[in-house]
Amino acid sequence: MSIKMIITILTIFLCMLLAMAFFTLLERKILGYIQLRKGPNKVSLMGIPQPLADAAKLFTKELNKPTNANIIPFIMAPMLALFLALMMWSLYPYSSASLMMKWGIMLFLSLSSMNVYTTLFSGWASNSKYSLLGALRSIAQTISYEVSMALVILTPMILMSTLSLNAFSKLSSIVLSMMLWPLLVTWIITSLAETNRTPFDLAEGESELVSGFNTEYSSGTFALIFMAEYMNIIAMGMITSALFMSVSVMNPVNDINLILTLSSVSILFIWARGAYPRMRYDKLMSLTWKQFLPMTLVVIMIVSFLVV
Repeated sequence: MSIKMIITILTIFLCMLLAMAFFTLLERKILGYIQLRKGPNKVSLMGIPQPLADAAKLFTKELNKPTNANIIPFIMAPMLALFLALMMWSLYPYSSASLMMKWGIMLFLSLSSMNVYTTLFSGWASNSKYSLLGALRSIAQTISYEVSMALVILTPMILMSTLSLNAFSKLSSIVLSMMLWPLLVTWIITSLAETNRTPFDLAEGESELVSGFNTEYSSGTFALIFMAEYMNIIAMGMITSALFMSVSVMNPVNDINLILTLSSVSILFIWARGAYPRMRYDKLMSLTWKQFLPMTLVVIMIVSFLVV
């Protein structure tokens, strides 16, 4: 790996961490206005340094380790979650070819599948019944919605005959986007469930499970889990923009278009949290197996027939 590529990757990771930090501030501000109250506004200028204050508070607090916990997986699981979230950003469709990945979509599916293990290790290693129940819920939910997500992704793959996000961005067209718009709704709902966001945040379920799989986490490990969650939200916005939004990155102007589209999709996640109540667990599982799965299979058969 060349020095130029290493510098590029480190720059991506640094920018992503900053974007994630201020995305948390944006969420709290938007939720404040949705609920007719102020968001964070006391720290310095309009509360802008609030994410830095939160990071300083979390990483300087004492790290509580449960007596009966399996310490090594207990500590490693949040680190693995953050590492996988950072790796997702190696798929960003740059206008330059320095980081083009021929099999980008396969890497995306692999990384999203690996997230199940971070949740499993977090819940199991805590040695707490609340954490284990939250982890089991989350694993069942994530595996179920990954089936729908993979099938939804197959449709644009069949139409474009490529697995590279860069190729998607360069070949995208308005006509293709219009064909994929019905699937976009399914994709957005699946993405909400995949990232454990409202109205599908059954893994956390504060009223039933205290805080789900992360009940026993505090301080820095708690921060790592939620850093990974918010980075995955922005990453899903990036994947959505590249696959479904007809955003080309052939020049710097369209790079800005991609960022704006990505931001709009990420804000949609926040809006869903402020607008919808939590879904019942049996309804959540029924949605993917009885509605999304048959629908996506029918769409794939139709698209395959048209392409052939």
